[in-house]
Amino acid sequence: MALNKGMMTSKSQEWETPWEFFNKIDKEFHFTLDACANRKNKKCNNYFNKYQDGLKQKWTGVVWVNPPYGREVIKWVRKAYISSKHGVTVVCLVKAATDTQWWFKYCSHGTVYFITGRLTFISGREISNSPFPSALVIFGKKYNDTGIVRYMGRI
Repeated sequence: MALNKGMMTSKSQEWETPWEFFNKIDKEFHFTLDACANRKNKKCNNYFNKYQDGLKQKWTGVVWVNPPYGREVIKWVRKAYISSKHGVTVVCLVKAATDTQWWFKYCSHGTVYFITGRLTFISGREISNSPFPSALVIFGKKYNDTGIVRYMGRI
């Protein structure tokens, strides 16, 4: 229970994307950059850590983003959307917060896949089921403003 509280209060901002989930998504997109990672939880050989600050870097290719789920998420989703306007494909794993300003302002312009069930995240040695639903929001030339909303089966 304390782990879920940690996720809800943003005590830890480095919850690792589950490999099984990432591998299924990577088969479709073939990611070239993990824009928000660290040495231990990176999903691509090419990644930006918090010291490099992916928000200040130029994103290229096909980008994976599992951003911090706290108040900073709007910055990451905005960067993803703007990068997509410059030819980059960006896939964001985010909280399905359809009642937030950042969701309406940015996510509503991408292709959205709601994930059935709750993902299990890892932070160091701690494992926690997500206390909220998640979604993939895909930005890019063929994904923006499509109006496509799908549901992914349990991962």
